[in-house]
Amino acid sequence: MRIEFWAIGKNHEPSVKTGVEDFTARVNKYFKVAWNIIPVPKNAGMLSEMDLRKREGETILEWLHKDDYVVALDERGKQFTSIKLAQFIQARANESRKKLVFIIGGAFGLDSAILKRADHTWSLSELTFPHQLVRLIIAEQVYRACTILKNEKYHHQ
Repeated sequence: MRIEFWAIGKNHEPSVKTGVEDFTARVNKYFKVAWNIIPVPKNAGMLSEMDLRKREGETILEWLHKDDYVVALDERGKQFTSIKLAQFIQARANESRKKLVFIIGGAFGLDSAILKRADHTWSLSELTFPHQLVRLIIAEQVYRACTILKNEKYHHQ
């Protein structure tokens, strides 16, 4: 199975880049992994929040394949413990999924079309995090999940 992290916005900021790259490389020892940074639409500043989300959503939908298992990050989603996340990832691998795609929305979140397309909606927390920090958090949590699946020492219970 391949894991992909998709994020709307700019490339990783220097403050998170090293951590994101480190945890991504670690995940790569368990699953093939990649990041896709989806640029903000041109003239985004001229668009309403709704129109911007819609344009971002259209781009995401164009990039997705019908057999991709999509996890949308959204504040209204289901929260996981680290162990439950590991079980969730293992279940997707057991289903012989080719690709598991985690999608981080833009400044105003994900369009309803993406939330409808998503196979699962995940909330990291009831707190609000900067999108750059979310990238680091999901890379680390997916790595943690991988170490749980292999019964390695990284995760302490």
